[in-house]
Amino acid sequence: MSAVGSAGQLTKWQQKRDALVAAVWHAHETHSPLIMGIVNVTPDSFSDGGHHDDETSGTAHARRLTTEGATLLDIGGESTRPGADFVPASEEIARTRPVLKALADEAAFLSIDTYKASVAKEAVRAGAVMINDVWGMQRNPAMARVMAETGATAVLMHNREEIDPALEMGDTLQRYFDVLLGQAERAGIRRERIVLDPGIGFGKTDPQNLESIRQIGRLRETYGLPVLLGLSRKSLFGRLLGRGVDARLAGTMAANLCGMQQGAAILRVHDVAPHVDAVRIASLLNSPPRDTCS
Repeated sequence: MSAVGSAGQLTKWQQKRDALVAAVWHAHETHSPLIMGIVNVTPDSFSDGGHHDDETSGTAHARRLTTEGATLLDIGGESTRPGADFVPASEEIARTRPVLKALADEAAFLSIDTYKASVAKEAVRAGAVMINDVWGMQRNPAMARVMAETGATAVLMHNREEIDPALEMGDTLQRYFDVLLGQAERAGIRRERIVLDPGIGFGKTDPQNLESIRQIGRLRETYGLPVLLGLSRKSLFGRLLGRGVDARLAGTMAANLCGMQQGAAILRVHDVAPHVDAVRIASLLNSPPRDTCS
């Protein structure tokens, strides 16, 4: 995979990618999810836009999330909130590449949050070992080829241009992922490097969002693949609870713990430390009791 650079760099990158694949599958099999910290290097993201929108603050925030226990860092250079301005690929690369390069030799696994193939390719070159595509290869046809050629772990998310309240989410998700996984196979993306995401907050009504969370167990059973759950501070909780964006932690954690019970392998969150604690306690409670005298 020439995008990474020299043979030595390629070997190092492949080792880190393989370590990520192993960690994701361990989380999938043990129902003990990895925590993915969100790093929005953007001026307009719905929750933290403008807080970390340069290399220095973005890198510092990423390191802080790692210290709090994030195993993965999802670096994004374009807001995916409804109505957000389009960002050209060149600008998105300029925002994300310095942060990725600054973090490339550190312990956390790096993910690029983009639907643009050129941005994904440059991010892998800068050290990302995961490509998180909120359009599941549907917005940019070249993304499947980039995912295959780079060998990065691929997150494929369900998304829709328009909301249709009539849709039943179980069958809808299955039809969508049947198509996506067929495309991935034809492109040469290795199945063990694929993670599915039901796409909470993307092209769905609130009842459909809740039902999509309930479908995690079915997705696992149907496809045998790890599932990422990304619902941190979503407007869903604002509408259901009447909470502002900075007061949605309790709703986020409740939904994420429901996802964990069903076997979600990755929880994508803004608030890393509380989720690390919650997952730890939930894991202890779910472990079989042991005789302390044995």
